[in-house]
Amino acid sequence: MSAPAAHERIDHVLAPAVAGANGALAPSLRPGRNDALLNRLLQLPAGVRMRVRIATLRLLGARIGRKCWIRHVELPRNPWDLWCDDRVALDRGVVLLTTGERGGGRGEHAAAGRRIVIRERVYINRYTMIDASELVEIGACTMIGPHTYITDHDHGTALDRPVHAQPLHGAPTRIGRDVWIGAGVTILKGVTVGDQAVVAAGAVVTRDVPARAIVGGVPAKIIGERS
Repeated sequence: MSAPAAHERIDHVLAPAVAGANGALAPSLRPGRNDALLNRLLQLPAGVRMRVRIATLRLLGARIGRKCWIRHVELPRNPWDLWCDDRVALDRGVVLLTTGERGGGRGEHAAAGRRIVIRERVYINRYTMIDASELVEIGACTMIGPHTYITDHDHGTALDRPVHAQPLHGAPTRIGRDVWIGAGVTILKGVTVGDQAVVAAGAVVTRDVPARAIVGGVPAKIIGERS
């Protein structure tokens, strides 16, 4: 359905519903009635745009699985570096940035050569950034809070040249299955976060996190365990 057609459909459904006497809401729009329908109508134009967005990313070389939900994300370059399994959800403002030549990522098996690999049923909340030069892999069923930063590299710091001219030093960053990452977390290069771990909001993760551990703080330390 085209965007104009979608708007015509909304007008057709809503026009008779709002025509109550003396400006009052018609019964069908009173609080609590048909809320699900109204929410679906509100989401319809965004749904059309999302289908176009996914189709475009696929044409440009990204692998987007079935039933993915991808809002207005930013993919500045190298769409071929992105691999998403089925039912991945990327919310508004997510940034997926990669650096390097095509096919140079450390993804394995079907995702060979990719730099950002997102497994099935992952949800990434708003304004999170993934910055990869080798590999950032996120395991199935993981949830990532808003304003999080995940990277697999940093810059050199030698004094014989400016920082912007320093080479990148990278190591794959891997997040396991069923991990919960809170808002505002930073995960640095070479870190592995074990399956079913929890990373508290605001943590800076500089070393590996064991499976089922709960970590928090700057730098992140173990503060508990899931049971």
